[in-house]
Amino acid sequence: MNAAGWHTFVVGLLAAGVARGTPILFATLGELITERAGVLNLGVEGMMLVGAMTGYGVADATGSAWLGLLAAMGAAAALSLVHAIAVVVLRADQVVSGLAITFLGTGLSAVIGAPLVDSKAAAARLPSASIPALRGIPIVGPVLFDQNIVVILGFLVVPVVWYYLYRTRAGLHLRAIGEHPAAADSVGIGVVSQRIAYVAVGGVFAGMAGASLSLAVTPGWVEGMTAGQGWIAVGLVIFAGWDPVRAAIGAWLFGAIRRLPLDLQGVPDLPLFRNPNLGYFLNMLPYLFTIVVLIVGSRESFRRRLGAPAGLGLPFVRGRR
Repeated sequence: MNAAGWHTFVVGLLAAGVARGTPILFATLGELITERAGVLNLGVEGMMLVGAMTGYGVADATGSAWLGLLAAMGAAAALSLVHAIAVVVLRADQVVSGLAITFLGTGLSAVIGAPLVDSKAAAARLPSASIPALRGIPIVGPVLFDQNIVVILGFLVVPVVWYYLYRTRAGLHLRAIGEHPAAADSVGIGVVSQRIAYVAVGGVFAGMAGASLSLAVTPGWVEGMTAGQGWIAVGLVIFAGWDPVRAAIGAWLFGAIRRLPLDLQGVPDLPLFRNPNLGYFLNMLPYLFTIVVLIVGSRESFRRRLGAPAGLGLPFVRGRR
């Protein structure tokens, strides 16, 4: 392959990586906010599936992809509130409740979305957001400025979340209820109400992630279409050290890695990568990395070094320190 061919390959890989990584980015940011509030939610996969199914179904019924996106966010938020009530109000085990949400979301999306699998008409899609004046910039143009609208939303959301966390009083309260909930409660911050609210915000982001899959990145609905991306998002929160900027970089990197096996099979100078077995191995790497991160991140000392919230996973009981 000549220089022009490699240039096309790299640009195509980066552009596809950003597009594929954006749903993971939304899910990661939602989980990051939830965990910053001190609540562990392992139900991201189930919420993404409910969001993807609801978004596609509403878009198919109404002809509006934007209504589909809003419905997806609402449906996933409603599912997240089940988790919030269980772990914040009833103080159930957060791991068990999160896994139950994943199973519930997976089952609901499969049953309710079954008629959508055989839908003959294509549902409305979220529009592209190409910027003609900027897409001609070498490499950067086609990667950043010739994408779907959800990618642009991803670029905008990251600095907003960062600013909210580190530069606003509300963000200070959010970090306080995750780090020292008893101290936050002593100065009048509503730990229970805010934790419930931020779990719901995490659900909104998970719904957005699911809808961006079914309405933009891979339009359509297929049972289990998230293919474990919710679990990747949970691992990325640890990998990013609970920081939104690093979470964005990690999500786009994972998107590129997930696309890489497909693109390598089309490179004539690398016939080895046309072996389907090697492609399966490369497809496995993001999930293997996620498992390693989750195992390592489960160690308390390692989580402290990474900057995990001190109150993460611990139920809040007023008066107990």
